[in-house]
Amino acid sequence: MSSVYEINKGVNRSLEFKGIKAQYIIYLAVGLVLLLLLFAILFMAGVNTYACVLIILPSGAGLYIGVQHLSHKYGEYGLMKKAARKQLPRSIQSRSRKLFIQLRTTKHEKG
Repeated sequence: MSSVYEINKGVNRSLEFKGIKAQYIIYLAVGLVLLLLLFAILFMAGVNTYACVLIILPSGAGLYIGVQHLSHKYGEYGLMKKAARKQLPRSIQSRSRKLFIQLRTTKHEKG
């Protein structure tokens, strides 16, 4: 018995799958691929299969819970807004009024 998951995207609405929105789906997919690679590396290194599974399963569950938490906390664009806010300067300092005087004179000369 196979189950079919539908991914619906309405007009002007973001992609959503199982409560996880927009770019968080990509974060989850990348995390799962990295966990798959970690499992393969551990298995090829000779680590016991049960030990590999005991490492990967809790990590995958933590990844899913963490991504779902971020999706619900920040929403569709909130995490990008938070990252962009960190790049803004706290203040702009000017030691001279020269820049502002030049702006004023060039504006009147052109007009």
